[in-house]
Amino acid sequence: MIKIGNIELPEFPLLLAPMEDVSDPPFRRLCKMHGADLMYSEFISSEGLIRDAIKSRKKLDIFDYERPVGIQIFGGDEEAMAMSARIVETVNPDLVDINFGCPVKKVVCKGAGAGVLKDIDLMVRLTKAVVNSTHLPVTVKTRLGWDSTCINIDEVAERLQETGIKALTIHARTRAQMYKGEADWEHISRIKQNPNIEIPIFGNGDIDSPEKALEYKQKYACDGIMIGRAAIGYPWIFNEIKHFFKTGEHLPAPTISDRLLAVRQHAEWSAEWKGERLGLVEMRQHYSNYFRGIPHFKDFRKRFLEVFTLEEMDALIKETQQFYEEYQAQA
Repeated sequence: MIKIGNIELPEFPLLLAPMEDVSDPPFRRLCKMHGADLMYSEFISSEGLIRDAIKSRKKLDIFDYERPVGIQIFGGDEEAMAMSARIVETVNPDLVDINFGCPVKKVVCKGAGAGVLKDIDLMVRLTKAVVNSTHLPVTVKTRLGWDSTCINIDEVAERLQETGIKALTIHARTRAQMYKGEADWEHISRIKQNPNIEIPIFGNGDIDSPEKALEYKQKYACDGIMIGRAAIGYPWIFNEIKHFFKTGEHLPAPTISDRLLAVRQHAEWSAEWKGERLGLVEMRQHYSNYFRGIPHFKDFRKRFLEVFTLEEMDALIKETQQFYEEYQAQA
């Protein structure tokens, strides 16, 4: 069993990564149904929370069925981070996570996200400010360093542990790599071998199959794995990995019916959360992912993008189901 504060997780938990415009409540709910053990909100600007920005406040929405769930914040000002942690505490998540890994320019330019990797002292001060302002467990997600000439994760891990954080997730790339190139988990392995490190260390980067998850689990000895892009449109990956760990065998791939059910559930929950029209419009980005690799979906995709009501969605799902049943019968 892995513990983060008083949160009890399985022996080797699988975490859903916080992803901007992806990790909202409907998507988290699907991933929870399909085996995710711990999830995080989309990252939230500390300054946005303090300004009472509507978009930032909306990201605080969490629901009991998805617990344990953490809310992730980012920022470069100690006072703002402390204040936003207190705001986060009012919605009663299970933990607060700090983002020191987002490589996007608009975040980095504000001295937040991966921008803090250039200044470990500031990273420590920001983390202390959050730890000292909340009774919730605090965790951190970060990267190896700014670039290949400045990999400072060893010092970061030790110093952040000293501030009182309860777990550390390491995306095994530098900021300069963004999401390109291969993630180098050797650094995660080295952190795990450090006798001074006592908190759980979770690895992130490039896990896109049960085989790779098992290989990295055995090779790098981390305490759990965080999965991001591989779960977009494919929430089944969590249970597939767990099944492979236990049996060495693959679960059957999701059928067309499974995929259409996931789309319908995602659409319904998105409509409940944001309103029918807005909910369906904002989940459009997911359609291609749910049907990636499925033949003849291009024409259906265009029509899914024109759906504005659940009634229209149901009619199109029924038609899509019928088409693929006939297609498979002829195959």
